[in-house]
Amino acid sequence: MDIQRISTLGQLKASGYASRSIKEELRANLIDKIKKKEKAFEGIWGYEETVIPDVERAILAGHDINFLGLRGQAKTRLARLMINLLDEYIPVVQGSELNDDPLRPLSRFGRDQVKELGDQTPIAWLHRNDRYTEKLATPDVSIADLIGDVDPIKAASLKLPYSDERVIHFGLIPRANRGLFVINELPDLQARIQVALFNILQEGDIQIRGFRLRLPLDLQFVFTANPEDYTNRGSIVTPLKDRIDSQIITHYPKSIAIGRKITSQEANIHRDQEKVVSIPNLVGDLVEQIAFEARRSEYVDAKSGVSARLTISAYEALAAAAERRALLNNEKNVTVRISDFTGVIPSITGKVELVYEGEQEGPSIVAQNLVGKAIRSQFLNYFPDPDKFRKLKEKSPYNKISQWFSDGHTVDLLGECTNLEYESKLRSVAGLLDLVNGFQKDQEPATKLLLMEFALHGLAEYSLISKHLLERGLQFKDLMSGMFSIPKTDEGDEDPDEDNFDSRSN
Repeated sequence: MDIQRISTLGQLKASGYASRSIKEELRANLIDKIKKKEKAFEGIWGYEETVIPDVERAILAGHDINFLGLRGQAKTRLARLMINLLDEYIPVVQGSELNDDPLRPLSRFGRDQVKELGDQTPIAWLHRNDRYTEKLATPDVSIADLIGDVDPIKAASLKLPYSDERVIHFGLIPRANRGLFVINELPDLQARIQVALFNILQEGDIQIRGFRLRLPLDLQFVFTANPEDYTNRGSIVTPLKDRIDSQIITHYPKSIAIGRKITSQEANIHRDQEKVVSIPNLVGDLVEQIAFEARRSEYVDAKSGVSARLTISAYEALAAAAERRALLNNEKNVTVRISDFTGVIPSITGKVELVYEGEQEGPSIVAQNLVGKAIRSQFLNYFPDPDKFRKLKEKSPYNKISQWFSDGHTVDLLGECTNLEYESKLRSVAGLLDLVNGFQKDQEPATKLLLMEFALHGLAEYSLISKHLLERGLQFKDLMSGMFSIPKTDEGDEDPDEDNFDSRSN
């Protein structure tokens, strides 16, 4: 249909255009995509066999939808992607507040226009992007915001009595007619406001200060809700929940690979960073592992959840940390290091809710522990399990390394050291390069250096050596001497006030 040539109701009729509801529209376009083997929800990963089939079934059934899940589970993203299932353009009565269908006008204005002008009624075309309305449910949302209210100024200017429906100023829901209307965090909406949605969902009635209008609004409702809200801040009133046809449960990524797809898609890595910073696969896996560890940590509130935004922010922070090091050292190419994970602590502390706040397990310590546990978990994907060699130390591939530290050697890895200093420090550890070459010999040279550092962190997590936090980096030393000695600052002076973070306390 050439919409540029259709500007009146008569031309619309002559074109053979047939009206259909938004739910019929969504259904027909979804069927078309399914038949063509096209994805209806591009950029959504991990829901292919769970959430997306439920959404498609709800659309085919013509249901209003409630997405129920913890924060950071792409609930709003799914709702916004539904606009891609709408027709690109639909005709509306020009100047209509309620997007009146020219063939079936809804409002007083639309009906009057068609009655007065007939086939000469002017037509406008509404793009699908303009048919999406989203409202965040907050305690201050009023019925006037959602449904509407009497406008005394309009009554005075038009010289109309308050009994005339033309004095009504319509709210967001009527103005979203023939579109998608999304309410985020539905339980936060006051109960009395939720009650106002009953008739709209079921019968199409609205009531505004005594007016009872029969407005069969054509809407696809989508709600999002967090189960935490049901107990902490509010709840969905039972009659409203009963009127929402499909409640679809969302979830977090079930594998590291899916988590990495989401993070790499959503992370905002500046193009200048991409030219300078290399981020090996190990680093991406560690970032995702942190989120997995947080979701099962006894210190993190499981009811609150751990958003995918944690891994996205952490990934961005790692790239920024490596870029900053490159700028300080005037280096053109750098690889993210394990020691750079110190820079992701702020990305973790603001995105996890602790079971309790206390001096012993504060957010920073919990974040450090999560990083340590992620290293411990991923270590086994690259090197043998150290626990298997507890009683067979002479056969352990780590024996040469631990013996080197037992002889009194230490390694200080400062966060801002140059690439040359970094390589020199790691190569000084006896047996470390042999370990990496023995189990990861096909890796690139830069990745091998990263794996050498990773091995030190992993051995600290498995209590074969000790790891201590310095002012500007980390120190690795023998396990026994680490228990009884006071860590030194970067300048080599003893600092009794320096926090001694031993990863074995994880």
